[in-house]
Amino acid sequence: MASSLLPVLICMVALVAGAARGATDPVAPAPAPEVVSLTGILEKGSQYTTLLRLLKETQIGKQLESQLNNSYDGFTVFAPTDNAFNGLKAGTLNKLTEQEQVALVLYHVLPRYYTFDIFQTASNPISTQATGNNGVFTLNITSTGPQQANISTGVNTTPINNALYKIFPLAVYSIESVLLPSDLFGVRRTMHPSPPPPPTKAASAPSNSSADGAEVAPEKSPAAALRAPTTALGGIIMAAALLFTTGFLL
Repeated sequence: MASSLLPVLICMVALVAGAARGATDPVAPAPAPEVVSLTGILEKGSQYTTLLRLLKETQIGKQLESQLNNSYDGFTVFAPTDNAFNGLKAGTLNKLTEQEQVALVLYHVLPRYYTFDIFQTASNPISTQATGNNGVFTLNITSTGPQQANISTGVNTTPINNALYKIFPLAVYSIESVLLPSDLFGVRRTMHPSPPPPPTKAASAPSNSSADGAEVAPEKSPAAALRAPTTALGGIIMAAALLFTTGFLL
């Protein structure tokens, strides 16, 4: 009887020892979450040099990457290619102030993770990360197919059909035109026509009155002055001729 219980006891001791060892063994750490790098995604695309420069100069690249891993809603970035920036009028970027350049870059960032399916049900206008004197800059997105959509800013329109990256919390879409917000590139204010010039005063006719209201005799012209003596002389001659004729008759 004792010999038959011995194998059972040995198995129980082995099980207990194994359980004790398992409790003391260190647990393998969970893999660290992948750090999403917008800069890395754009550098891999190899045609976003200008956008990368603007992200660096405005510090927006660092700000986005620091917020991505703690974002509940995620972000969507529209990435204009170098050809898109080359299509702008010469000096467009240089004419913008630093604040306006920041607004231009943030206009390409949506404060939410969007897929093409979400674009189909999104309500316009859609808010961007850019703000100005008139509040938040917005744009309109219209779905045109299963994996296609159009963006309209009020100044220009461009299609979306190429997703560089779309794993939450970040979606990056390549676009072939720089998005131009109407707050920066549209009609900023109503131009009022300049007032007409004041009417010029007509030259006043010479007055026949003096400063104190007395009438002033009109000035005689040289011809009138010459005619006056001639008229008087003619009258004298006629009177003399009449007297001579009368005396002759008598």
